[in-house]
Amino acid sequence: MHTALPEKRVLSHLIGNTPLLYLQEVSQLTGCDIYGKAEFMNPGGSVKDRTALGIIEAAENAGELQPGGVILEGTAGNTGIGLTLVANALGYQSVIVVPMNASKEKIDILEMLGAELVMAPSVPYSSPHHYIKMAEKIAAGRAQSEHNGAIWARQFDNPANRQVHYTTTGPEIWDQTAGTVDGFVCAVGTGGTLSGVAHSLREKNANIKIALADPMGSSLYNHYVNGQLAASGESIAEGIGVSFVPGNLGDLDVDFAYQVDDDTALPLVYNLLKHEGISVGGSSGINIAGAVALAQELGPGHTIVTILCDAGDRYQSKLYNVEYLWKRKLPYPDWIAS
Repeated sequence: MHTALPEKRVLSHLIGNTPLLYLQEVSQLTGCDIYGKAEFMNPGGSVKDRTALGIIEAAENAGELQPGGVILEGTAGNTGIGLTLVANALGYQSVIVVPMNASKEKIDILEMLGAELVMAPSVPYSSPHHYIKMAEKIAAGRAQSEHNGAIWARQFDNPANRQVHYTTTGPEIWDQTAGTVDGFVCAVGTGGTLSGVAHSLREKNANIKIALADPMGSSLYNHYVNGQLAASGESIAEGIGVSFVPGNLGDLDVDFAYQVDDDTALPLVYNLLKHEGISVGGSSGINIAGAVALAQELGPGHTIVTILCDAGDRYQSKLYNVEYLWKRKLPYPDWIAS
């Protein structure tokens, strides 16, 4: 009798098909069933693993990448981690341009994974030294010198970003809720997740409501509500909130937009960890707050889904640093300080 050999799975096979977690406390609060897509369970620890795989596979299919080629991107960290892992697995090199205000944990992970790091100043998008613009410039130079080619991943405008969520994340949510999903909400970094999932779900059911959860300091809430790009305040959430409309988001209409401050989002992060054992980062707190707002908008008895982007250990030096939070007059639970 022969024993069947194990399936020969590689890293790319582990990206996606993440669980949908029932969020008890906020569900009980609103009378709705609120679920979080556990994207922190991807191999690179975030939703950006999907983006990385989609962009690299699209570049391969277009003949833009050869073995040993270089992938460049400007990112606050998670996309760079995903790109570097997939690049390592598929035989490419990665060059990641990171703003200096990215968490120390993310920078340490990128160094550990072997990415070539370029640190950029934390400046507005209008500056030529913004990390996205620096990545574009470096990519143009490397494309001339790399024998096996170099590409700029350009996650904000690359249609492969939206497409991977259209073909994977959206259908997964539909199947995991058995088609009962009434609303989807998340924040925007590049726009790929919100736009891709929205288009996918609306094809299944045009009545599904789509909402934006926008952190303070971002311009998209005012863009959707008032028709102008304007921002106020600031947030410690990383990887979300922009001062422009990303190409991946351009043609998306949302039903609702909510502006979420850190004072609202952070207690949700701490309560989720303390009472439900789920560790998430600040962007997930913004998303959960958006899900609560959408649930209150729709009323009890609806099914709401959002994204749990990454895990809290990526932000230990910020989210769980009492001195950091105290200096910014942000809330923290007693158990962190004890």
